Amino acid sequence: MTEPVVRVSQLHKSFGDNEVLKGIDLDVTRGEVVVIFGRSGSGKSTLLRCINFLEEPTSGTIEVSGVRLEPGPRTHRQREAIRSVRIKAGMVFQEFNLFPHLTVLENVIEAPVTVKGQDRAHSVAVAEELLAQVGLADKRDEHPIRLSGGQKQRVAIARALAMEPEVMMFDEPTSALDPELISEVLSVMRSLATETQMTMMVVTHEMGFAREVATTMAFFHEGLIVEQGPPGQVIADPQHAQTKRFLEAVL
Repeated sequence: MTEPVVRVSQLHKSFGDNEVLKGIDLDVTRGEVVVIFGRSGSGKSTLLRCINFLEEPTSGTIEVSGVRLEPGPRTHRQREAIRSVRIKAGMVFQEFNLFPHLTVLENVIEAPVTVKGQDRAHSVAVAEELLAQVGLADKRDEHPIRLSGGQKQRVAIARALAMEPEVMMFDEPTSALDPELISEVLSVMRSLATETQMTMMVVTHEMGFAREVATTMAFFHEGLIVEQGPPGQVIADPQHAQTKRFLEAVL
């Protein structure tokens, strides 16, 4: 049995008196595509943000590719562990978060050069390959303001991939896009899953994508995973009343 790339154990997260995650256990193995879905406020995005410590968990443990993290003081060792996890777990946000003053190419090479200390020429070569992979080779010298939302999100995917992560985490990557632009982003994600066998955690309401690409679906309800399984089972024959209700609303 191979060790999971991501292991989340008894993860709790509270904001003041509001407990958003109430004891999450989730393993993600290499090459798996886990689609996380549920109503707004159920804790999906908070889970991803806790995995790379953009939010500090209240309790529990996170392990990403052998690096184990739990909440505690930001000692030198803890900061190094968080840095290592962030390199191993690429993150794509709803709102792209590109640097507006940098070109597309500069956005993609920024972290490999400044965080990993990679040679600039090597980083540029990798970035050009990744931009070609996401269909944006011709946009390398443009600034983000000149791109559509779908193009910005594809740059964000290339930027995350440039760090050579062990797992890619997508936080509702199409929710800020116009409907006609959603398919171009999902197409890139689909090819990542099928052609490169990238390990992925995807928070999304795109059930067509989930049905086609996911290996596992996890339904969040009020801070807990209440149903988990392959998409054929979860979508076609949900066992939990809340899962049924949600799927009836979105399908």
